[in-house]
Amino acid sequence: MNAALPARAARPFRKVLVANRGEIAVRVIRACRDLGIETVAVFSTVDRESLHVRLADAAVCVGPPAPAASYLHRQNLLAAASITGAEAVHPGYGFLAENADFADAVGRCGLTWIGPSPSAIRTLGDKRKARDAAITAEVPVLQGGPVSASLEETVALAEDTGYPLMLKAAAGGGGRGMREIRDRADLEAALDAAASEAQAAFGSGELLLERLVERPRHIEVQVFGDSFGRALQFGERDCSIQRRHQKLLEEAPAPSIGSELRGSLAEAALRLARQVGYSNAGTVEFLVDGDRFYFLEMNTRIQVEHPVTEAVTGVDLVKLQIVAAAGEPLGLPDGIETSGHAIECRINAEDPETFAPSPGTLRRFRPPAGPGVRVDSHGVEGGEMPPHYDSLLAKVVAFGEDRDEAISRMARALREFEVEGIRTTLPLMRRIVESRAFADAEVHTGFLDRLNQQ
Repeated sequence: MNAALPARAARPFRKVLVANRGEIAVRVIRACRDLGIETVAVFSTVDRESLHVRLADAAVCVGPPAPAASYLHRQNLLAAASITGAEAVHPGYGFLAENADFADAVGRCGLTWIGPSPSAIRTLGDKRKARDAAITAEVPVLQGGPVSASLEETVALAEDTGYPLMLKAAAGGGGRGMREIRDRADLEAALDAAASEAQAAFGSGELLLERLVERPRHIEVQVFGDSFGRALQFGERDCSIQRRHQKLLEEAPAPSIGSELRGSLAEAALRLARQVGYSNAGTVEFLVDGDRFYFLEMNTRIQVEHPVTEAVTGVDLVKLQIVAAAGEPLGLPDGIETSGHAIECRINAEDPETFAPSPGTLRRFRPPAGPGVRVDSHGVEGGEMPPHYDSLLAKVVAFGEDRDEAISRMARALREFEVEGIRTTLPLMRRIVESRAFADAEVHTGFLDRLNQQ
């Protein structure tokens, strides 16, 4: 395993404002605590008693429950940093984590942004620009291109690319604005609706059209850059088990891929990172079809699933984010070694069958423990899961010497996890982990549909 981050004579920062909530805010606060850094939590009125508020050294209310009036309110966040004397801002993931304008504003206020540069966020946050960067870096991309304002030109692009196709928003992700297109009739029917959805979600109605890969694997590579132009890769994660393009389970390393494909994915991810002069944590995502792969997108932030990479590399990626943002070198070897196998299950406050949100009070919250089990969560007994935010309650991570041991430990952990007062996806995750198809590593983006047919 890799050595821990080297000891430092001084803290990278004296105080960091965590511009987020939930489990990622808790995760960042704990990383800061390990580095001897004071933290400032921000909270909406409904989150006043939340775990991240309790753990921080200071806390500032930034508005009412609606995200636009609190966690997305840039002026209030910057004011909170100013009045508490914070020196840096960690955005976590979601909310403003990939907002280049907010990152710029943080810098103009004399604060350090703990993340990639605003220019990298702008380039890679736009799928058209990211696709162009990938082509320049000689990273394989799917056939297709940007949707034109002209229906005739768009139809011509579709016919040249060949059906079936995937229509998706150029400015965002998470499944919003995405449509599978089987023929011209599908295309004409989907264009306006997809553009409207993309405009509402991301402020841009621009769309891309690409060849659809049926039941691919979704494999991503964790990369990291520093301010000295050095870039490292920390191996890949398999994120293929999804529902409507939303990840449910991730594991590292990706099972059942050969060393040649693994090496090619890592090299392609590094080429793209170096092409854009990338710094801090990022993830390059690919669709894998047999022994071929294609660039999907790059996420310019820490990922929800970063703990599985931490488990197999022994590197604390959030601490690395902080020290890299402070202008320090990564202090790690070029070849990051991995050992063992890790699996992460996302436990959401949702009905496990309909996936409808299930907000409410956690009357009972008993997370699992024991050898090889880690739980990242903001849940506390008696605490609230408000209806205003993402439904992620906890991430259960199981680590083993090999995949079989990781699966066994995850099955145990999921059976031990007790939650009452709200509905959660625990029953679904138990079905997935205990299924024969998962044990045999028969994973792809259509896995859940296949499981439901059994």
